[in-house]
Amino acid sequence: MFELADPWLLLFLPLPLLARRVLGEGQMSGGAIAVPDRIGGALLAARGHRAAAGGIPLRQALLWAIWGLMLLAASGPRDLAPVSALRVTGRDLAIVLDLSGSMVRDDFSLDGRQVTRLEAVTTVGADFARRRGGDRVALIVFGSEAYFAAPFSFDVEAIARRIEEAEIGVSGRATNISDGLGLALKRLADSNAASRVVILLSDGVNNAGATNPRGVAELAARMGVRVHTIALGPKDLSTAKTGERGVVDAATLRAISDISGGESFRVRTTDDLVAVTEALDRLEATDSDGLAAEVFRDYWMWPAFLAAVLSLWLGWRELT
Repeated sequence: MFELADPWLLLFLPLPLLARRVLGEGQMSGGAIAVPDRIGGALLAARGHRAAAGGIPLRQALLWAIWGLMLLAASGPRDLAPVSALRVTGRDLAIVLDLSGSMVRDDFSLDGRQVTRLEAVTTVGADFARRRGGDRVALIVFGSEAYFAAPFSFDVEAIARRIEEAEIGVSGRATNISDGLGLALKRLADSNAASRVVILLSDGVNNAGATNPRGVAELAARMGVRVHTIALGPKDLSTAKTGERGVVDAATLRAISDISGGESFRVRTTDDLVAVTEALDRLEATDSDGLAAEVFRDYWMWPAFLAAVLSLWLGWRELT
């Protein structure tokens, strides 16, 4: 709806008439400036010519138009712009992503082509993050060590880009599930959110760090943090041959989710991974009322621009 931010400024529109009535015509004429005789004569002749030709009324009309446009610009014409309200869920969600060396294995397919586990996870994970509008989302990555890759933020697009940029090796090539989950809990300890959730994805066996993952899960349960786990990879530790590499410890990840009150998921294909993200969307739904906001589109520059154009034209007429 179109409106004026300060409509009371339009009350100053008759101010020039009031000033002329109070001060008188003589005092409104302004000061004098000394010019050469030839220039002064030319200006007086031009003024007399315009008066004879009826130019004074046009000059007055231009002055009134300029004054009115300036007041209109100052009063702040604006329109309420349509803005989608941001959904706010009151949830802090930490995504804990395994970047160990086994993520380079190319045993997944995506859009009909063979891809690495990392590429499948970053593609599907980034899409999942973008759907978390209303959550405060953070990203933790771990390998041999755990790192806080992105702080809690409502800017889910920025989190998605960080997931897409994830690379193997920045955190070491071992699998330190305990530290990854522990760092997420450390960040959530200061959170005042009504709901605190961790999504932990790993494709390996915890082989680094001094803490047992189940012990960290018990800490999560005491803190009231739900941990949903995703076991990624075609083979389980429980069924793999002795010494076989690239297997995932699905049993430990399932225990973490059971202890903390979350859900565990087993992912062997990219389709499984997509299904998991959809299931998580249902478990941690983002539907809620948004924050109301009024955002205005300003139009003051248009009457101000027109007033400037008329002022330049009037000045040009005075000098010609």
